[in-house]
Amino acid sequence: MSDQIAVRGIRAFGYHGVLPEERAQGQLFVVDAVLTMDTHFAAASDDLGLTVDYAELAQRLVSIVEGDPVNLIETLAQRLADACLNEERVGAVEITVHKPDAPAGVPFGDISVTINRDRS
Repeated sequence: MSDQIAVRGIRAFGYHGVLPEERAQGQLFVVDAVLTMDTHFAAASDDLGLTVDYAELAQRLVSIVEGDPVNLIETLAQRLADACLNEERVGAVEITVHKPDAPAGVPFGDISVTINRDRS
C-alpha cells in the first residue's frame, strides 16, 4: 500500500500547552495529515464511498484541536492519528502538529512534532 492522501495546513485554534498562558489565551495550531491507503478501487469506480472524504476528515481534525486541551503536542498528534486510523481504509498515517506561536523564548521558524502510526 503506497498511495497517499495528504491534507496539509489545517488551521485551528486550541488551548494546548504546559504554560498557564497557553491554556488561558490559546493559540493557532497547524496540522498536516498524510494517509497511506489503497486508492485503486476508488480511482477505478470514481466513487467517494471507496476512499476517505478529506473534507470530512479535516473537520474532525479541527474538532480535536479545538477540543479538550492537552499539555503536549505529542498527545495532540496521537489523538489526531487515532482519528485518522478510525477510517477503515487508512493503513497508516503521518501527523505533523505545528505550533507557530509556541513560547520558545527565542525567534524561530517552526516548532512541530511528527508522528507515524499504523494499524499494527
